[in-house]
Amino acid sequence: MSAKRQWLPHPATSALLFVVWLLLNHSLSAGHILLGAAFGFLIPLFTRRFFPEPVYLSRPGTILRFLVTVLWDIVAAGITVARLSLGPMSKLKPRFVRIPVALDDDFALTALASTISLTPGTVSAEIAPDRGHILIHALDVDDEAALVRTIKERYEMPIKEIFQC
Repeated sequence: MSAKRQWLPHPATSALLFVVWLLLNHSLSAGHILLGAAFGFLIPLFTRRFFPEPVYLSRPGTILRFLVTVLWDIVAAGITVARLSLGPMSKLKPRFVRIPVALDDDFALTALASTISLTPGTVSAEIAPDRGHILIHALDVDDEAALVRTIKERYEMPIKEIFQC
């Protein structure tokens, strides 16, 4: 490991932590700049053992499209969940569904499971030990095959392209 990587193992994460700290505090005071820089330096340094291999992202256009898709799905699903919650509970069809996955990278698999959980009405319950599927719980499932197809097309395919796996 180079000397630079030893002291600054994830420069992009460090920069992101610094910027997010300043944005959250709405301040460019010397104290916040110093504290943001300290967090940006120390957090990646102390957590580098959790990320033994650097994560490489590619395809910025795909990343942007994926983020827009996820944000749209979060808003649309939030409205749907609110509508379902205000209606009779007897109309709900909750179900556990196994989503087969074809992702080789653990980080990509985690990104998929997290994306599913971010969307209101669905939550990732388990990643299979063989990494062959994710068990999810969905609040209202009319067509299990359609849910599987939607998750694979809207989330898994772009993640696979972004992480090149």
